[in-house]
Amino acid sequence: MHDYRLFVTSGVHFDNAHQALTHIGERMLAEGVVLPSYPAALLEREHSYPTGIALESHAVAIPHCEANHAVEPAIYLIRPDNPVEFDQADDDGKVAATLIIALVVTHPQQQLTLLRALFSQLQQPEFIETLLNVPEAEIAACFNRQLLATAA
Repeated sequence: MHDYRLFVTSGVHFDNAHQALTHIGERMLAEGVVLPSYPAALLEREHSYPTGIALESHAVAIPHCEANHAVEPAIYLIRPDNPVEFDQADDDGKVAATLIIALVVTHPQQQLTLLRALFSQLQQPEFIETLLNVPEAEIAACFNRQLLATAA
């Protein structure tokens, strides 16, 4: 689970979730971590199974799709310049995601392990606050440190 490439982007503007997902698909394809089928699969998965999650004081989206579209494991953290409206995972409502955490996994069990560790950290308000407020150059180290502490 600890062997993944981590990408970080801050300050990018999206008008809606579709734009954000399109960006993720294009970026992951350009980085070589996914197959050409990934961008469409990501959009379809989000349409069928939304990934917006309301937390205590923020909302996040955790878009992902089936492992057969991946070349290698990756996580793409995006801090958009404005909240992006995603359909809520466990409701018919919408959430305004201030953080997008796209997961690219190569094995379904790995996805479950990663999601469990991630959800554990997302329950800690300080985890989100830190990710939203540290300088971009420090996000990767902060994220890895917290996620590895949970998975250990």
